[in-house]
Amino acid sequence: MDEQFLPLRDVVFNTLRDEILYGKLKPGERLMEIAISERLGVSRTPVREAIRRLEQEGLVDMFPRRGAQVSGVTEKRLADALEARKTLETFTVNAACSRITKKQLEKLREANLAFEKAAKQDDAAKTAEADERFHNIIIEAAGNEMIADTLNNLKEQLFRYRYEYLKDAKEFSHLVEEHRMLIGAIEAGKSDVAVEIIKLHIDQQTMGIYGKLS
Repeated sequence: MDEQFLPLRDVVFNTLRDEILYGKLKPGERLMEIAISERLGVSRTPVREAIRRLEQEGLVDMFPRRGAQVSGVTEKRLADALEARKTLETFTVNAACSRITKKQLEKLREANLAFEKAAKQDDAAKTAEADERFHNIIIEAAGNEMIADTLNNLKEQLFRYRYEYLKDAKEFSHLVEEHRMLIGAIEAGKSDVAVEIIKLHIDQQTMGIYGKLS
C-alpha cells in the first residue's frame, strides 16, 4: 500500500522503524514524543502509538520516568540471535530443497540478480534489502509459518547490524557466489550441500558483524 493511503500512525511507525534499522537513530537514543511530532509534523498521538508498536517489535525499550529509547543489543543477546538464526535457516534451507516450487525458484534467481545489481551499485541499503528478500523466499518455500514468524522477528533485530556490515564491506562477490551455490543446491535437491552453504554464508556475516562491534 502507498504510504499516502496509510493511517498516520503507520506512516510514523514506518519512518521511525527505518530510522532505527538504518542507523539514523542509534541504540540508547531517547525518543522524545514532542520532538518527533514536531519533526514529522504530526500530533503526539500517532507518535505514541508508533513507539508502542516499536516496543512490541523489540526495537524500543520503555523505562519508568525516562520514557522510550532505541533498544541496544548485548553481546550475549546478539550471539543468541545469530545462533538461533543459523539453526532456523538451516531448517528452512533443508526443507526448501524438497518443497520449493518452480515459481519460487525463479523468484530466488531474480532476487539474487537484484542483490548482485545493488551490490555493484555500492548501495548498502538496497543490498541489505535484496539480501533479505533472497532469504525470505527460501523461508517461504520451507512452508513452516511458525518458524517464518520467529525468523522474521530475529532478522528484524539483526538487520541493523547486517546493514552496518554490508555498508562497510569492500566487495560482495563471495556473497553473490554463495547465493548462486545455494540456488544450485536447492534446485538439485541436495539438502546436505545446501545446509553447509547456508552455515558458511551466515558464519561469514556473523564474523563481519562482530568485526564491526570490536
